[in-house]
Amino acid sequence: MGDSTTFPSLTHRACFLTGPTASGKSTVADSLAAKLELEILSLDSMTVYRRMDLGTAKPSAAQQQQTVHHLLDQVDPDAEFSAAQYLTAAHAAVDQIAAAGKLPLFVGGTPLYLKACLRGFDAGPPADWEFRKSIEADLKEHGVDALRKRLEQVDPLSAHQLHPNDTRRMIRALEVAMLTGQPISHRQVQFEASHSADQANVYALHWPRNLLHQRIDRRVDQMFADGLVDEVAAIRRDFPTISRTAAQAVGYKEVFDLLDGTTDLADTIEQVKAHTRQLARRQETWLRSMSEVEFIEMNEERTHDDIAAEIIEKSQSRPDPAA
Repeated sequence: MGDSTTFPSLTHRACFLTGPTASGKSTVADSLAAKLELEILSLDSMTVYRRMDLGTAKPSAAQQQQTVHHLLDQVDPDAEFSAAQYLTAAHAAVDQIAAAGKLPLFVGGTPLYLKACLRGFDAGPPADWEFRKSIEADLKEHGVDALRKRLEQVDPLSAHQLHPNDTRRMIRALEVAMLTGQPISHRQVQFEASHSADQANVYALHWPRNLLHQRIDRRVDQMFADGLVDEVAAIRRDFPTISRTAAQAVGYKEVFDLLDGTTDLADTIEQVKAHTRQLARRQETWLRSMSEVEFIEMNEERTHDDIAAEIIEKSQSRPDPAA
């Protein structure tokens, strides 16, 4: 099977700005970029997809022209993109930014990517494609429930944590457990325990829930006003088969249903708002569980420049990531 692929922590090589969707991360990052010599690395599992711009709130062309951005537009919507692929690209980008004498600033809200960057990541052994083919054949014949039951026997934690429709990750978890004799969930816990992050420059923007929900609603309304339906229709036209990951992106899966005629525009907009609020709650739960994260309290009176200044002040008492 070959050796396991592992990625070390980036704690002392970069700073991190995170928070739930619609919390204002990109605008605060712009303010930080105006004050510091930095380049931005996307910390988002959906902005890696080309053509998926409006629904992912991808930084605009103007923002990308003002400050160099990395890890955007990595693959087409019909391709899967794993955490290992992300980390490979992230480490290369950090090397490039550091060589230029600038500060790497990760900006985004995907907790898995954040956790992997802070604590390192054990990607497990390389894929065994023959094994996967046999599992996929069993899946086709017996269905996803049988796959989940099989995974429960060797890795109950992964079986519990993974989404019922996430067959790609279930197959990977089963593959690792069967071929190494150790559940992938246990491998990662052990890896984190021996590579735990200590004091880090990790800041999360936190809004009162009612204000965050208002921001989410305004963002969703603007996405549709800017042409989200047309964007999704063009993606479907040019990519008849969308990857499982891309197809589950909030804002896209709902518009796919709209294009299929199973719902109307008004209901679609409300669904996107509701699902985005649910996503924000999950993101906040993840962030609260991570000891490395320091929260920045947000309100409507504070300017983005104020927030940037607070982050800079706090970071002065933290380890220098470039040191």
